[in-house]
Amino acid sequence: MPEGWKAYLIDLDGTLYHGPQMIPGADELISTLRAKRIPFLFVTNNSSRTPEEVAVHLETMGISARAEEVCTSAVAAARYIAEDQPGCKVAAIGEAGLIKALNEAGLQLVQEQPDVVVQGIDRQFTYDTLTRAARWIRGGARYVLTNPDLLLPSQEGLMPGAGTLSAAIQAASGVKPKVIGKPAAPLMDFAIARLGLAASEVAVIGDNLHTDIAAGVNAGCGTILALTGVTTVDNLPEYVKSSGVEANVVCRDLKEVRERICGTNQ
Repeated sequence: MPEGWKAYLIDLDGTLYHGPQMIPGADELISTLRAKRIPFLFVTNNSSRTPEEVAVHLETMGISARAEEVCTSAVAAARYIAEDQPGCKVAAIGEAGLIKALNEAGLQLVQEQPDVVVQGIDRQFTYDTLTRAARWIRGGARYVLTNPDLLLPSQEGLMPGAGTLSAAIQAASGVKPKVIGKPAAPLMDFAIARLGLAASEVAVIGDNLHTDIAAGVNAGCGTILALTGVTTVDNLPEYVKSSGVEANVVCRDLKEVRERICGTNQ
């Protein structure tokens, strides 16, 4: 591309797929990046799945993926905590993806007196969970949030996300969390470091101005908006106004994304 970007951080839900359904052109975009030896990583706010599970999900839809190419908010949160407080005691409010990431980062998972409370999506969240989290945080534990998404798509419709659970914890504890996932920069910084490039050499590809594109802007990356999910041709002006950000490049579909990155003859 004329912008000189050397690598790409690619969002998943809404950009490459909708639930179990691949978005047209996703497989060709990834296969062309591989053929052209253009570096990329998959970057997701989803903290419930492990990188291995994310890769399998992509593969089942026909999108070539490897676990080492996946950056989740859970892995980024675990690394953030481990670098800041190696081996500390952590209370986890979340699912398998978060638990595995914390274990692999060498952190101590505890049920009482944690140094850090880390929270992601937790579909078994209860009033007792809320009570314990609020008490720990009010007692001095740091509060780390994997991602601030208020709602998540499902086959049955929208469901509360990690950000909605966090709203209750914040109300009860009076403490705002350190946010790792998009639109905050830490997840992007983690992925950029994996690529070994400067932020200005990397572009974010996503469908959501409020999360993906804002995260790219916050991290100092280039941005490519695909009108394949949250943001559409019809609502683009409204989303630009409400998000306060604009993408460097706007593409109507993934075919256009591929053409802009890899050339028109691919």
